[in-house]
Amino acid sequence: MADSAMLSSDVDQASAPVPDRAAMRGILDRQERRESAARTYARRFPVVPVRAHGMTVEGADGRCYLDCLSGAGTLALGHNHPVVVDALRKVLDSGRMLHTLDLATPEKDDFTDALLAGLPRAFAERARVQFCGPAGTDAVEAALKLSQTATGRGGLLAFTGAYHGMTLGALAVSGGVAAKEPVTGIAADVTRLPFPYSYRCPFGIGGEQGEHVAAEYAARLLDDPSGGVTPAAALLVEPVQGEGGVVPAPDGWLRRLRELTARHGTLMIADEVQTGAGRTGAMWGVQHSGVLPDIMVMSKAIGGGLPLAVIAYRDDLDVWRPGAHAGTFRGTTLAMAAGAATLRFIAAERLAERAAELGERMLARLRELRGRFASAGDARGRGLMLGLEIVDPSGEPDALGALPAAPLLARRVQAEALRAGVIVELGGRHDAVVRLLPPLTITDEEADRVLAVLADAIGTAERRTLR
Repeated sequence: MADSAMLSSDVDQASAPVPDRAAMRGILDRQERRESAARTYARRFPVVPVRAHGMTVEGADGRCYLDCLSGAGTLALGHNHPVVVDALRKVLDSGRMLHTLDLATPEKDDFTDALLAGLPRAFAERARVQFCGPAGTDAVEAALKLSQTATGRGGLLAFTGAYHGMTLGALAVSGGVAAKEPVTGIAADVTRLPFPYSYRCPFGIGGEQGEHVAAEYAARLLDDPSGGVTPAAALLVEPVQGEGGVVPAPDGWLRRLRELTARHGTLMIADEVQTGAGRTGAMWGVQHSGVLPDIMVMSKAIGGGLPLAVIAYRDDLDVWRPGAHAGTFRGTTLAMAAGAATLRFIAAERLAERAAELGERMLARLRELRGRFASAGDARGRGLMLGLEIVDPSGEPDALGALPAAPLLARRVQAEALRAGVIVELGGRHDAVVRLLPPLTITDEEADRVLAVLADAIGTAERRTLR
């Protein structure tokens, strides 16, 4: 385990910025006037960060926050971790090219070494790595295009609750409806399959039986010559649905899917954008089930906090023509150096194992909240990817006893947590799941503080909302 200096998010208060609330207000007002209406996080977090270290973010008003968003899971080591900062300084001081398109560089070679060393061995032995545009959504686009090119098929299989990005192909295989409504006709070749979600089971069954039915439904549909589904190029799945509400894919169900795709000649794409790099308690989310996909999509934490996205796939699928999928910013030297340092630190300090251990304890504490608060619904997650669904205790329970989601109450919980100095995000089908994505370097003390603030926030939100 890393020493306390590497894991701590303590801030040297002597060098803290001078509080300037008027300046902060001016920045927020100008953002409101000048930036797009597509803003999301800025609407819920009226904070102007001026400095950050570890899990702590300092605002221009002098307030400090514990960050459980971590750049939507991008900052695996927290803000400005010493090994990342050192890697960046070495590149900046070396005179290296910062932008290289897809040219070979020592940094790219080193990053590729670090990435392959951390992939499942049987997968890495035959893997080819493709550097994509710097966002995960572009890597998803590359994976979809590659699967269609390699198989000669057009159809795709995706899941309810999925989130894969906001470019057209990635949006087409995502489950959310709102972003797709203004953009018609983009999902014509996508067949949607039910994702096991025990608390709100699509079949009204839940538990292991619900998982079995979900797998059986997919098998029977694809085996049915009159089922209306043509042979698909790929099936795209998240080991844990993040934006979908922190819903882990059951291991047995994933193994059934792997058998099903192999039988039908359909490629399995594992979207590890948010679940990768130790987040779920294993280096990669698929490792919990032992499944080896055909293609892995990776971004977020692999860049050490900087934009970087890649796909890795079996060598026999490398059928691209030169330039078949390209992007100007697929050769960012700083991101590769930061990413290599991050991946090696996660492995050397056994942070995936730490995430599994601490995540289990935090999940147990979240489940205890269900006995204390009427609005605390299902608590679930894997590793340090955790969620608590906020529900309406006055609503009518469904056949499984689940109460209706309470998105307005969840927003109040989020706001109360922010007021108390903890940043948490919301997700899920109705935006009613409080999501925790702390850095893998979170200390026990920080975890205790986060959970205590969250409990107080739920209590305050209930008192002010439920009457």
